[in-house]
Amino acid sequence: MTIKVVTSGKASAAVESVIQQLVSDKVASRIAAKDFTLWGKDAEAESSIRLGWTSSASESQPLVARILELRSHFNTQGVTRFVLCGMGGSSLAPEVITKTAGVELVVLDSTNPEQVGAALAGDLSKTAIVVSSKSGSTVETDSQKRLFEQAFTSAGIDKSERIVIVTDPGSPMEAAAKADGYRIFNADPTVGGRYSALTAFGLVPSGLAGADIQQLLNDATEASNLLIKDDATNPGLVLGAALARTQGLVGYADKVALLEDGTAIKGLGDWAEQLIAESTGKQGKGVLPVVIDQVAPELVSKPEDLLVVRLVADAKEADTNGVSVSGSLGAQFMLWEYATVIASRLIGINPFDQPDVESAKIAARGMLENRAAELPAAFTDATVEIRVKGIDLTGVIDVKGAISAFLATSLPDSYVSIHAYLDRVDHPEASRLRNLFAEKSARPTTFGWAPRFLHSTGQYHKGGPAQGLYLQIVSRATKDISVPGRDFTLGELIASQAAGDAEVLASHGRPVLTLTLSDVEAGLALISKSL
Repeated sequence: MTIKVVTSGKASAAVESVIQQLVSDKVASRIAAKDFTLWGKDAEAESSIRLGWTSSASESQPLVARILELRSHFNTQGVTRFVLCGMGGSSLAPEVITKTAGVELVVLDSTNPEQVGAALAGDLSKTAIVVSSKSGSTVETDSQKRLFEQAFTSAGIDKSERIVIVTDPGSPMEAAAKADGYRIFNADPTVGGRYSALTAFGLVPSGLAGADIQQLLNDATEASNLLIKDDATNPGLVLGAALARTQGLVGYADKVALLEDGTAIKGLGDWAEQLIAESTGKQGKGVLPVVIDQVAPELVSKPEDLLVVRLVADAKEADTNGVSVSGSLGAQFMLWEYATVIASRLIGINPFDQPDVESAKIAARGMLENRAAELPAAFTDATVEIRVKGIDLTGVIDVKGAISAFLATSLPDSYVSIHAYLDRVDHPEASRLRNLFAEKSARPTTFGWAPRFLHSTGQYHKGGPAQGLYLQIVSRATKDISVPGRDFTLGELIASQAAGDAEVLASHGRPVLTLTLSDVEAGLALISKSL
């Protein structure tokens, strides 16, 4: 399928204002040639080792036969259930690939005890797990790996036969995997996590689950031939310019709504969200991606600072001032990666680093080491404990009042960001809060399952424009799980991650409202009723 990007109104004007300069500067062909000077002198050290994604579609071809051979081996052994332990870029691409293909993959991208416990409770006799970590030291992934190792051993199953490792060469996880005799797939170390959809991180779990990874690579290769052209019709240049919207004369929108509107691809917005937010959100700049649905209030209120991008089956026309995008999944992976780094060049930032992601990890470790230091609740309403940072609760006695005080901190260009530290499998209804808050606040609203967002959009929250209002929804662990070989439980870990991120956000002057639910269903109902 041919990639198409169609713009209209202000989006078209934004493209027209910079497209000829992008063509003249040969930006597209220089990206394909891995020219690391495109994003300025300060970015060169990082960009010089992060452009491998431009050739992933071709360089990953040898992986296909090996992955399919392993899938066949597993299937002959009766292993048909695959679990992916990974965070951020390691999980979001496989999730969209397998959802679109209609094949089952259990994506375990959480430290929520209930969600992890449910994955462990599956039929282990038919289960293999893929443990994916670029650094090889991700605490969530390491904890999940330890739990499955224990579960396999307890069930009398040889763990070395059921655990597959995907990591960068030379990582701590690779060294441990070699010692344990696990199968190892090394990923390209010159590809950052959020750009790794077409590397071993995206292909191994997806291929084992049954997705057609050969077609995925073929489509990406075909798209690459179009995206490298220095031509004003290049869809990567067009989309990148539309995302950047840097020209004041044509209107400035630093937020982009991603709407699945007829595309056969499932969940592309969630993947593109982490790519755009983590790449562009730094130095007080960035493009905030907002994943919305067909009944999103933003489609009615039409905020001036929000550009609507519709993901459609065949892009022929776009809404007024909007963008429509179409193409196969492999093609879209390449398109959005090109567009994101092109937008980053126009904005003036390095798309390959993530300087603020580590701050939340450090804060979480600090909270784990001092677990008794939890901030006392300001008050409790029914089953919900209320805590705040940077919000005045004078005279407030209930959840409704706390939400009102929270939203009162909004500015004309603000956005609301909801972080749900919940079991997303058992409580998908929590995502309905996004539309409720968007309607109540009359501002673009994002929703992220936690802690996975910490590895992606969390960068934008700390490094992007200081516009956000942050709502944390946290649940008390009812069935906690101890992590083998560690001195903490999953419940303690996820609580520390929430508290640590709140601490870092507050240190950046961001208002944070934390609602801790002792009963998730009742708590979510109370929050909804309070809007």
